[in-house]
Amino acid sequence: MSAESDVEVLRREGRIVVVGASLAGLRAAETLRDMGFTGSLTMIGDEPYEPYDRPPLSKQVLLGRARAEDTALPRRRGIDAEWRLGVAAESLDRDAKQVRLANDDTVAYDRLLITTGTRARPWFYPEQEALGGVFVLRTRHDAARLYRKLAAGPSRVLVIGAGFTGSEVASACRERGLEVTVVERGPTPLVGALGGVVGEVAARLQRDRGVDLRCGTSVTALEGDETGRLRRAHLSDGSAVDVDVAVTALGAIRNTEWLAGSGVAAGPRGIACDAGCRAFDVNGIVTDDIYAAGDVARSPHPLFDYQFLALEHWGNAVEQAEIAAHNMICAAPDRSPHLWLPTFWSVQFGVNIKSVGVPTMGDQLVISQGTLAEKGFVAVYGYRGRVIAAAFFDRAMWLGFYRERIERGAPFPPDYPLVDRRTEALQPIDPALPDPHLPTHQPTVTLTGHSPSERRVEFVPSRA
Repeated sequence: MSAESDVEVLRREGRIVVVGASLAGLRAAETLRDMGFTGSLTMIGDEPYEPYDRPPLSKQVLLGRARAEDTALPRRRGIDAEWRLGVAAESLDRDAKQVRLANDDTVAYDRLLITTGTRARPWFYPEQEALGGVFVLRTRHDAARLYRKLAAGPSRVLVIGAGFTGSEVASACRERGLEVTVVERGPTPLVGALGGVVGEVAARLQRDRGVDLRCGTSVTALEGDETGRLRRAHLSDGSAVDVDVAVTALGAIRNTEWLAGSGVAAGPRGIACDAGCRAFDVNGIVTDDIYAAGDVARSPHPLFDYQFLALEHWGNAVEQAEIAAHNMICAAPDRSPHLWLPTFWSVQFGVNIKSVGVPTMGDQLVISQGTLAEKGFVAVYGYRGRVIAAAFFDRAMWLGFYRERIERGAPFPPDYPLVDRRTEALQPIDPALPDPHLPTHQPTVTLTGHSPSERRVEFVPSRA
């Protein structure tokens, strides 16, 4: 049978399983049906809900402007799928082409798409995490619980970690009029994503809005009272803070544990896949029947030295899911590459923050519009003499301009006349990005090297 005939049979009567009832999973399913796939489609999700939107959870939901249950993603079309919700995938048998679920059911596939995303990194000490008043924010359930607690008017909220999620939670708390202490072990908020130079501006935003921001500090212990309710946090500088609520915003963990022993190249950094979203096995050989998309995937990008990128971006999840769905049901010559340029946004303390490209790859920085002393500016990141990224504080109108320069490898420092003559940093400076190996909150874009496998192989020379 020809490859074309195989594809037609797959399109007509194949079995496609999507593990991860997420944004990426839903958009992939819709794309499959749009492309004429008429076979069986099974959607597996560990939460009891159909796919919902996560960005509003740390913004509108915490502010009471939307209910957690009203964040369901809009449907672009019907997908005629079997939904297996509230039960997690537990293992993968590649030989039998089956996914085993936590309830011991098995689901067979001809093509498998993995969109399991990430989960919130928990607090380090389970007995402290179990205290009443300790929260994470990742799921719809998390947001609903935290909203109810904030609405009750706690005397002080502690946010552990000043990445984007932690900063957005702190912003929502201040908007509600709550007292907030933010503890960040790095030198500034957002340092892992945008570097210390831009992070100093984020620090000023927080302090100007009344946040008790403590950088270069960590929480050593959470203390409860005799009823098991949170009452105090102890810090590494020897001080203590009385708090009713603690939100641990320590970054994300990619949901790959269920793939252990499957032979898929999956680990803490995600699932390695090629530019067409096909997963690699542990030997670096690309599979033809297993695909990955969204936060859990990492794939090479030619603009960034072909390093594998792991992206926690809404737009990337949509774009990658559509590419994966297309490639799953087409012949090899018709496959498309996933070459999404990372784009991220956040709203905190009255400022709209966006970035494009990979700031964490930058080795130099210039401020091309506005000034760091103001709320509005554009920071351009360079890498080995070319523009690699840009960050925008209330200057989103420049995003398209810099996207185009990143895509064509424009020289750095920028060689065009500056539009805003108030610019203060015309000469390149160090962006003050932290060592990526240091334990701090995770960036939203992670460079994970060139190897598709996370195995450590020991080579033993043969003896003559």
